[in-house]
Amino acid sequence: MPAAADPALPGDCTCDSFHRGGFEVLQPVRSGHRAGSDALLLAAALPEDAKGVLADLGAGAGVAGLAAIAVNPGLEARLVELEPHMAHCARLSLQLPANAALAPRARVVEADATLGGRRRVEAGLADNSFDFVITNPPYYNPASERASPDTRRAFAHQMGEGGLEAWLRTAAAILKPGGMFCLIWRSERVDEALDGLRGRFGAVEVMGLHPRAGEPAPRVVIRAVRGSRAPLRLYPGVVLHEADNAPTAIAQALLNGLERLPFRS
Repeated sequence: MPAAADPALPGDCTCDSFHRGGFEVLQPVRSGHRAGSDALLLAAALPEDAKGVLADLGAGAGVAGLAAIAVNPGLEARLVELEPHMAHCARLSLQLPANAALAPRARVVEADATLGGRRRVEAGLADNSFDFVITNPPYYNPASERASPDTRRAFAHQMGEGGLEAWLRTAAAILKPGGMFCLIWRSERVDEALDGLRGRFGAVEVMGLHPRAGEPAPRVVIRAVRGSRAPLRLYPGVVLHEADNAPTAIAQALLNGLERLPFRS
């Protein structure tokens, strides 16, 4: 629900409340990407009491990263976003009174999440420097799916030339050995994700997100540990809606920061 905010809202933004008022984020209305349940479910993929420093790659206005630190007091976040308007929204969000307790543990890094080598380090993403990396990267393939006519929305939703591989390469480089990576991704392209994780990550865990009981999961959450040799695990999926489209009890808890996705580790 939109809420009053200070500083003054940019003309094309609303101030949206998450986790039942636990934090607020400025998001564009007419142009650009507005975060939904995916960002909150991504934050819920982290283990209980996650500690250290987290990078949210392609953070947008910062919903996933702020949700992560809101429920993990020992965690700091770097909100990594390339699109200037979205990065500006994230910076202004950290100035909101509702986020006063979170702001000291968060910082916006305006950078391309797919940069490599020295350019990535110079942008503020040093090798072996993060305990967690989370990402909800662009899903759409520009070769086969039509882009949105809105330039900012198309930028947020269309995967770049490097594909998912570029995002996974960055995650592997900036994570500390033993650090955890969390990804939300389209199920029909899960093979692409698993191929990119191979040789970089182990202890891969996959969990489907089902719209309703008995329906296929269009999205999956994937967790993995850098350098681990543990085998892959498939978990029972989470059902997000009842037959009447009302959110299930577990969905409400996950989206409000009250529960974590039921991975065992």
